[in-house]
Amino acid sequence: MLSRGTVALLSAGLIAAAAAAGAMLWLHGDLADGDRASADRGDGYVGRDAATRDDAPLRYDTEYPTMHYATAPRGDAIEKLEARLSSGAVKLDAGPRGYLDSLLAALDIDASSQTLVFSQTSLQSRRINPRTPRAIYFNDDVYVAWVQNGPLEIASLDPNLGPVFYLLDNDTKGAKIAPRPPFTRELTRCLSCHDSYSLSGGGVPRFIVGSGYTGPAGNLVSHEGWILVEDSTPLEDRWGGWYVTGKSGEQKHLGNVLIRNQQDFDRLDELRRGNLETLDALFDTKPYLTDKSDIVALLILEHQVNAQNAITRANFDIRTAIDRERGASHAKDGYELPADQLSAETRKAIDEAVEPLVRTLLFADETTLTAPVSGDPRFVEQFMSRAIKDPSGRSLRDLDRRTRMFRYPLSYVVYSPAFDALPRAAREAVYRRIGALLRGAQGDAMVARLRPDERTAILEIFAATKAEFAAALGQ
Repeated sequence: MLSRGTVALLSAGLIAAAAAAGAMLWLHGDLADGDRASADRGDGYVGRDAATRDDAPLRYDTEYPTMHYATAPRGDAIEKLEARLSSGAVKLDAGPRGYLDSLLAALDIDASSQTLVFSQTSLQSRRINPRTPRAIYFNDDVYVAWVQNGPLEIASLDPNLGPVFYLLDNDTKGAKIAPRPPFTRELTRCLSCHDSYSLSGGGVPRFIVGSGYTGPAGNLVSHEGWILVEDSTPLEDRWGGWYVTGKSGEQKHLGNVLIRNQQDFDRLDELRRGNLETLDALFDTKPYLTDKSDIVALLILEHQVNAQNAITRANFDIRTAIDRERGASHAKDGYELPADQLSAETRKAIDEAVEPLVRTLLFADETTLTAPVSGDPRFVEQFMSRAIKDPSGRSLRDLDRRTRMFRYPLSYVVYSPAFDALPRAAREAVYRRIGALLRGAQGDAMVARLRPDERTAILEIFAATKAEFAAALGQ
């Protein structure tokens, strides 16, 4: 099964990167073999020379000049952490995993969010295999990847710029450990994969989660089997190249599967290994923060990055449309104009840009679970600790996990700084569309799976917890 995004990814110039990437292309896509051979520093890390990084113009600054992606002030979690480090309010301590433990604490990322990728996914491909998987930890707006004996890879969601990528040197031998280590922002190496929409022009930075058949060395063994994972992806096609713990009943998935030869494709169902409590029997988990790669965390991660990508796409397109109407010198003032003060052409562009976002926020294409899914209670507890509840104690983070992930299917990312940073006319368009869909007596196909009482509950929760939405509904 190849998604629309996968076809775009493989269609022009990134086949080598996709072939090397395996299960996941976010937090640094791999390089083509020619780049790898010429740029390998000899320590397992694949890089490019400074001229390649710095001399080429950044695509986004050409296609979306209003965004100033390379030069605009940042407001993401790493920029805020850097300010705290500079002021001495916090410092990073070194441990057996270098800065990892203290960095997660400083960013308020819980260890229970750990998911493990054994496909050779990042610029550190030589360090990654089924015995030494890459660990990914995350909260609502920042993702940290740790590979044994390698630099930390960080992807942070900036409210205005979208995904921003960093490296942090993490020499566990102590030679380069310092209380205020420098974060290096990556503007080209990461974006060689993370701007893959740009193959046809007009791309935006994004997080990418994928699944592919992976061999015992962590290599992708089938180009055609690699897919981008979306809410619509069936579980049986997810998590190739990942470890997965937790229970999913009889539902099959590709987690924990190694493809050793062509014959393994013919007996794939025999190789599927689900419903694992821990990963201790598969590799040495002692270097990691937990012995799990939680299935619930994976499902949350996959939805979250797709929702954040949809916000980023809408933000870039809508700001550009406002810029086109008002001119560069006045575009910023236009970001908080109501829709009725913008031209009909711009309003049409805004409505078209928010439609895919609304579809994602409402889980319109979510695959159906055929059995209950459960994982580490600690992950659920910390995830729910950030819930914004209505007077009845309901929230958009309430989990279902029986036939779908959430009890009230409207994404919790509507509370995020990134959503709030959308131009006012865009937020208004989202509110109008959500209100019309959930109030619609006929049940639009986008919400047809929801019972009338469920649609009402979502409206009530959102209106009670988001004043701007309540105002848009006239409440």
